[in-house]
Amino acid sequence: METTSSSRVGAQTAEAPAPAGAPAQEPDTGPHSDTQPQEAPAPVPAARRTAEGFLAADFPWYGLDGAFTGPRWLMQVGTAADGTVEHGSTGHGDEPSARGEIATGEKERFAVVITVASNPLRRSGDGTGVLEATSVSSAAWLAGSGLLAYSWPGQMDHALRNDWLDQQTEAAWELADDLDGEDWSTLSLPVDGEPTTFHYRESEFGWVLAGSTGSGVHLGAYGRGMSAYGLGFSAIADLGSYQ
Repeated sequence: METTSSSRVGAQTAEAPAPAGAPAQEPDTGPHSDTQPQEAPAPVPAARRTAEGFLAADFPWYGLDGAFTGPRWLMQVGTAADGTVEHGSTGHGDEPSARGEIATGEKERFAVVITVASNPLRRSGDGTGVLEATSVSSAAWLAGSGLLAYSWPGQMDHALRNDWLDQQTEAAWELADDLDGEDWSTLSLPVDGEPTTFHYRESEFGWVLAGSTGSGVHLGAYGRGMSAYGLGFSAIADLGSYQ
């Protein structure tokens, strides 16, 4: 896994939406120390998100391909210290909530696709440090932490969830750093019509996968209630299809 001080693209669960009424706060992807993950912010409706950050990216965004006919929505983008867009996510299906079926009794069906710009190891703009490289492990980390942001173990008290989330997010980071380990299997899925190998794992909370494309980005994805085995990915031609 390519890294400097840390290969985490930010030090918190970057794929969770921002609190209601507040602008999206994304992690600093410049030099940083190994700070512990923070609790994910509360989800907000997709209608409060805009395409502005997505349009500022200089790489293609990915989502599920045309075989998926359900709802699509934009989530958030993550930026470097200089404002450069480095990653972001798009949602498909039901909008997930942290409590999910525990609160509603309804089983959510969703898949979130994360696009991570492929960045080599590089110097910071002021020449004083080295910015973090991205890799497939970066996509796996964002996907794993994103799934946890929408997970709530049964019978767990609210006061205990913060500690649980910290522990499990750190575990997701360690798993992302060992993609060749026994916790991962491989899965071939189409990306822009071409078979692509992904690292894949399942847990009681859902599934996570990560791989690379031929278009200069890494892809991560996570979901619940939708099987990963039948998914396909493609570059998004029109962000207007994500409401």
